[in-house]
Parts: sequence; C-alpha cells; structure tokens
Amino acid sequence: MKKMIAGLLCGCMIAASLTGCGKAPASDGGATEKAASAETEKAADKTADKTEASSDSGSKVINVWSFTDEVPKMIEKYKELHPDFDYEIKTTIIATTDGAYQPALDQALAAGGSDAPDIYCAEAAFVLKYTQGDASRYAAPYEDLGIDADGKIKSSEIAQYAVDIGTNPDGKVVALGYQATGGAFIYRRSIAKDTWGTDDPKEIGAKLGAGTNDWTQFFNAAEELKGKGYGIVSGDGDIWHAVENSSDKGWIVDGKLNIDPKREAFLDLSKKLKDNGYHNDTQDWQDAWFADMKGEGAKPILGFFGPAWLINYTMAPNCGGTAVGEGTFGDWAVCDSPIGFFWGGTWVLANKDTKVKDAVADIVE
Repeated sequence: MKKMIAGLLCGCMIAASLTGCGKAPASDGGATEKAASAETEKAADKTADKTEASSDSGSKVINVWSFTDEVPKMIEKYKELHPDFDYEIKTTIIATTDGAYQPALDQALAAGGSDAPDIYCAEAAFVLKYTQGDASRYAAPYEDLGIDADGKIKSSEIAQYAVDIGTNPDGKVVALGYQATGGAFIYRRSIAKDTWGTDDPKEIGAKLGAGTNDWTQFFNAAEELKGKGYGIVSGDGDIWHAVENSSDKGWIVDGKLNIDPKREAFLDLSKKLKDNGYHNDTQDWQDAWFADMKGEGAKPILGFFGPAWLINYTMAPNCGGTAVGEGTFGDWAVCDSPIGFFWGGTWVLANKDTKVKDAVADIVE
C-alpha cells in the first residue's frame, strides 16, 4: 500500500512539474528527480503509516449508551446528514430513575469486548465519577481521538465550568457537554404585572436583584408578592440548585468534605422562605411542584430558577395546556437571576478501548 501511495504521489508531483513550469530547468543528471522521488516516498510512508494506524479495525458497529434519547437522536441526525457514514448505531438507553443507569454502564465498561460502549453519556449528578473518579480510567482523552480539543473549546467559547468538569486528573479533556446550562429566573407575567404593574424582564430582574450576587432584593420582592397572595418560588429546592451551583468550591477539597459558606447559608435562606410563607413548601420533581407550574398549587407562584432545559422538558409539558389560555401556557418570561449558576448538563465520553476510534471521533467532534 505504501508503494502504491508513493507511486500516486510521484505521478502527481511529475504532472504538477510539467504543467506548472513554462520552461524546463537545466539538467542536473536526474539528481532533482531522484531527490524528489525519495522525499515523496518518505511522505507516502508517513501518510500510509498514519492511515493504517488510525483506520478502524473492520468493525462497523458503534455502541452508544445514554440515559435519554437526546444523544442517540443527534447521532441519527449526523448519519442522515452524512450518508457516507456507514456505521450501524447500537443504542442502549437506561433511565437514571432508581439508580439503574450507572451500575449497568459500569458493568459494560468493565466487561469490555464487542458490546462495550464506544460512546457513553454522564449527567451532572454523577459525571465526575467518569471524568475524574474511579471510572475515569475508561475515558479516552479527546486529543487521543485526533480532536483539537483546546482549539475547538476556544473557538466555540465553551463555558469553563463545563471544561473543568470534563477534564481528567491528568489535565486531559475526556468529556464535554453539548449545551451550556446557565440558569435564569423563569416567571409568570400575569403575577408580575399584578404585583408590580409590569412584566418587563429587565424591570422584574431588577426587582429580584438580578446580578447582585445577593438575596436581599429577592426577599424584599417575596414580601411584596406575599402581600398580593402569591409565593415567590414553589419550594426551597428551587433556590437550592442556584445556591449549590454558584458556590466557590466543591464538596470535596484535598480529599476532605468541604461545606462551602454559600451552601451553608442555604439553611438560613430555606428557613426564611418557610417561616414567612414565601413558598408552597413543595419538593422539586414531586406532584405539588408540577401543580405550581400549572397554577394549581396552594397559592400562585411567581417562578422557578432553572436553565433552558427546565422550560423545554419540564415546564412545557406540565403547564396545563398547549395553547395560550390553557393552564399557564404562554404566561412565562425569563429574567436574570440574583446569582449566576448552572444546573444539569450531559457530558459525552469515548471509550479508550474503542475499535472504531475514527468514527467515534467524527461523532464527538
């Protein structure tokens, strides 16, 4: 194969020299041609070596593991847009409910073989186990797949927290998310207008203390809402996500449990919400929480802290309708949060032992 490539490159070089020169150079006894041929053969050897080293080992199956259908659907779309990508995608989807996904994934990674995941997903709740913890040994650095991770991270302006989470203990990027999950405050226009005479996002954001990194104005707004018979949030879990994911340090620092002061302060924030009746005292992801999205809770609630996915996947199907006037559909707007935070996200990893490295790299990239 190397000689065939060398021959082709030689032919291309000779053709280029014949068509690209108006006048033949003086004869040097064939030395130029010999040197060119030698250099071309070296280049061909390198090209062939690279081609042979990077080519997939005959397998045409890519095993994809996920806990939702998002990544599998993206891969289906990739195949649709690239008809020459003739790989069979074998998908395994196991929901995270009841803790079923991680044990199954761990077993599949440890077992290896043809059924092992080539591409697998991890969400914010447990991703560090797969990027920096015990299971990080299975993850291939993106650069080992031939991806210019640093360059693409910079050009795509990927949020630094997402990069940090996806970086292994050796400083190599092994996972990135396909969305940023920066948070905002999602509020009902009708309640804002009834309380403050406006539903303009800038004015409502200012009422709540947008960008102040402080909860003072938020609680002032809660008191004003209470006077009109409204709650500001459904339960203390709604502010917990904002508190937890805006803290300065993680739960583990230098191998020891760390309680960040901002997270410790949540206890006081939670008590203040409950003592003053500023919420419906619900628990997120439970029926009462969803009822507040429909406007059917104990008292109407102004809003929820969350990223875009909370609107798409949680609030939209739980607002009580699909047209304006049905439930709370169409009554929502978004403004800046008092504090900056993220919530959630899915990171995509590749198995370091995959036999279809080039194809996996195409998908990940």
